[in-house]
Amino acid sequence: MQETTLATPPSALGVTHPLDMLTPAEISTARSVLADAGLLGPDTRFPRVLPVEPPKSVVLGHQEGADDFDRSLDVTLLDTDTGRTRRAVVSVTAREVRSIETLPTGEHPYGQAPYMFEEYDRAAELVKADPRWQEAMARRGIEDTRHTFVAPLAPGSFPREDETGRRVIRSLTFHRRFEGDNPWGHPVEGLIAHIDLTAGVVLRVEDDGDVPVPMADANYTPEFVGPARTTLKPLDIVQPEGPSFRVEGTRVTWENWTLRIGFNAQEGLVLNQVTFRDDSGEQPEDRSVLYRASVPEMVVPYGDTTNTRFWISYFDAGEYLLGKNANSLKLGCDCLGVIRYFDAFVADDEGHPMEIPHAVCMHEEDYGVLWKHTEFGEAPQVRRSRRLVVSYFATIGNYEYGFFWYFYLDGSIQVEAKATGIVFAGACEPGKPNRHANEIAPGVQAPVHQHLFCARLDVAVDGLQNSVQEENLVTLPMGEDNPYGNAFTWSRTDLTRESEAVRDANTETGRKWFVTNPHRRNAVGEPTAYHLIPMPGPRLLAAEGSSVRRRAQFATHHLWVTPFAEDERFPAGDMPNQHTGGGIGDWVAQDRDLTDTDVVLWHSFGPTHIPRTEDWPVMPVDYYGFWFKPYGFLDRNPALDLPDWSTAGGRCCGTEVGRADPAPAVAGPHAVTGHDHGADRSVDPGADRAPGTCGCEG
Repeated sequence: MQETTLATPPSALGVTHPLDMLTPAEISTARSVLADAGLLGPDTRFPRVLPVEPPKSVVLGHQEGADDFDRSLDVTLLDTDTGRTRRAVVSVTAREVRSIETLPTGEHPYGQAPYMFEEYDRAAELVKADPRWQEAMARRGIEDTRHTFVAPLAPGSFPREDETGRRVIRSLTFHRRFEGDNPWGHPVEGLIAHIDLTAGVVLRVEDDGDVPVPMADANYTPEFVGPARTTLKPLDIVQPEGPSFRVEGTRVTWENWTLRIGFNAQEGLVLNQVTFRDDSGEQPEDRSVLYRASVPEMVVPYGDTTNTRFWISYFDAGEYLLGKNANSLKLGCDCLGVIRYFDAFVADDEGHPMEIPHAVCMHEEDYGVLWKHTEFGEAPQVRRSRRLVVSYFATIGNYEYGFFWYFYLDGSIQVEAKATGIVFAGACEPGKPNRHANEIAPGVQAPVHQHLFCARLDVAVDGLQNSVQEENLVTLPMGEDNPYGNAFTWSRTDLTRESEAVRDANTETGRKWFVTNPHRRNAVGEPTAYHLIPMPGPRLLAAEGSSVRRRAQFATHHLWVTPFAEDERFPAGDMPNQHTGGGIGDWVAQDRDLTDTDVVLWHSFGPTHIPRTEDWPVMPVDYYGFWFKPYGFLDRNPALDLPDWSTAGGRCCGTEVGRADPAPAVAGPHAVTGHDHGADRSVDPGADRAPGTCGCEG
């Protein structure tokens, strides 16, 4: 590790822990250091600024209150007048540029920095000023284009002489009939513009669309939909004593869980140093589960063969930056209950701090029955489940993505991605069948596509020395060992090298993947473990040899396992924008050892979406995810000591308005009990919640 002389201690920059989120002072300092070094010109922009995470030894050895650790930023610089792209590492505590290199964006395998907000506006201005585009719009009878929306889109990676090695973007056009109209409902089919952002020119305008622009209303806001229904009664979440979690900086403690909240411009939400307290021994012990967890990449490939959309395959983290596009949850009802928000700071296009207020939401949710048993003639024993929810939403063009991490009282973790927003539509001839797109409204079609996410789990099950196994259920043939034919069992296979750990889910065998610690045993003598339970869905459906398959290698299998490497963070490669392909497939080609070492699990998951009429004009949430559950990690059910709310002061549920079951019944086999909420409906005055609202300001 490089020796560091701290010109500025971390605390002076608003930092108290090596894994804290970037602060505005750090972003401003990094810019000042680069300017002082003469590395910034009038046309220099900042497409991406990320924290440099310190070595694990530094983090794990950090003592609370210590103010002597280095903080560095990974800064990508783009000179917009020439296209020169540089990457610098800047120590904001030492106030020095540690390294800087010019990236070979004009050479194979190419690759460009993520797009910036200002480039979206620049692309639209160039397209709208182009006579070829204006003529194409006029041909469709659209003369007034003041409100027309030009959607800037990453072009993928295809061998075009006038695009290869350049910073280009493509655009499709969507018409607005008036200000505030939903443009996605009025696609201008077949009109594509190719823009060289560095030269500031429209390279080509392609127009092969003869389908009329659909003009039917596609708005979904109250002024267009009409009065809201009145039949749905309020559902208030009441925690009169406040939430059960405790927050100190970015460190969160909730019941047996402890974790640190992180956030950056590319990945969005990051969870660090996740531990679960084991109370079964003589002394409570905080046992590690995950060192770091995030969803660092996703790809949205389209199955449409038309010239308008064959090239579309968005890498929403690497091309657009999920975190930088995070929603401020300040004005919405994305979370329900007594809420704790975390603000985030990223760098804007000019390298200045940009605040995302309330970027991350945290709250508790009731989750039904956790465990229950009834013995005849005795009162039932029932304990309710609860989960801690940590989440954020990002908007990338027409789609919204919510990333939700759930922590349960039994030691389980659930990861859920939520896809909503507006499906990407094109115009069509009404009633004409299309093998690659569904007509979702008269004259409006939406192509089949996939949303394939990749979670990165830097596991630490009872420490960093872990091994990985695969489990499959096995049906046994009838015979001497199975005379009645009812027997089945399971098999475990060690995944000892990277080549063995490129795996796919199998619903027929209930396939799961185990992360074990061979150095620690549970009460029955087995290695402690957590296991990943997938929610199987199709892998990337694009054909072998396709461009998107080369670029989204992570999506071609459900599981990859690699030994930890500091420079292996983004599964599609560090800068997938216009890159010909790289990332995890190249890494595993090294075929490194995975036995008793620091390993990382990469799990690809997500829906394949054949759009339907019910998805229009705005799509109900589509849910997809996976579980990471203890398996022999604990010696028994860790939730035995939960309170019995049926006999505690806080009651479980009301039986009907104005009436409540006064006390729990002694239960027979079919007894039912009900319990009142209680009269106290006050709200913790320190929480971000107002009575009768979603728990958010506004």
